Amino acid sequence: MAKIICKDVVKDIKGHRVIDGISLEMDGGKIIGFRGINGSGKTMLMRLLSGLISITEGSITIDGKELGKDITFPPSLGILIENPAFLDSYTGFQNLKMLAAIKGEASDEKIAETIALVGLDPTDKKKYRKYSLGMKQRLGIAAAVMESPEIIILDEPSNALDSSGVDMLKVILQKEKERGALIVISCHDLAILKEMSDEIYVLESGKVAQYIKEEGQ
Repeated sequence: MAKIICKDVVKDIKGHRVIDGISLEMDGGKIIGFRGINGSGKTMLMRLLSGLISITEGSITIDGKELGKDITFPPSLGILIENPAFLDSYTGFQNLKMLAAIKGEASDEKIAETIALVGLDPTDKKKYRKYSLGMKQRLGIAAAVMESPEIIILDEPSNALDSSGVDMLKVILQKEKERGALIVISCHDLAILKEMSDEIYVLESGKVAQYIKEEGQ
């Protein structure tokens, strides 16, 4: 199972310190929640963990390999940060098939199964540009989990989802957790975050202000 260790992580952008000395450890088989207001650093930290941007100081190691030195990106990663983005003129299935072709780890059957899992129709011929916001979010979640990655990073995955969509998300994340994935999520709704997470890091001004371990998790 995956293990991520952040040690004194700092990120400066244009002279402004957006991540300020964060140290934490996260283990596979758990759902880790990030909580904080806009500008607290949670999305920036997710970008750093994903290898999308480089750190200024400190280190991030994934299974003993340092991000940015030993590896460029986490080797097994599913990600949804901010708004999902797909090709407008393709169907949901076509979009995921193109993504899956990069690594060749998800068959057509697996793609269809995952699309159905998030409550969409894998045979739907509707183009992505005609998707509602909720449908786009569901497809983004499907893209993040379809290859059964060891690390799943989801920034506000409950955005644009109705109550049935949130229930679907909880079921999917529980299944991914049970197979040993390390899941990192953020959510503006504290009740939802507490219900899903084993541990929660509260971020303020780029620092970890509070650590919460949920009872019974």
